Amino acid sequence: MEVRASHILVGTEAEAVSISKKLATGSKFEELAKQYSKCPSGKAGGDLGFFGKGMMVKEFEDAAFTLPMGSVSKPIKTEFGFHLIKVTGKR
Repeated sequence: MEVRASHILVGTEAEAVSISKKLATGSKFEELAKQYSKCPSGKAGGDLGFFGKGMMVKEFEDAAFTLPMGSVSKPIKTEFGFHLIKVTGKR
């Protein structure tokens, strides 16, 4: 199985929570990724494409493979910072 996901990577949990609140009030995930994400994927709205198990750090992968399609995770902490993850495809 593979998952397609987008993410927003920020440095602090407070930043991730603030962005979550913007999402809850109707802001578009892709626009927020372009504006806030520290990952180069932010320029593409956070899209990481499809990936299989073992390709991402464990915390990120665990969230991506368990989230329902179209939903956004709570802030997920990894060695890179805090991620908000949106699953956009499964195959």
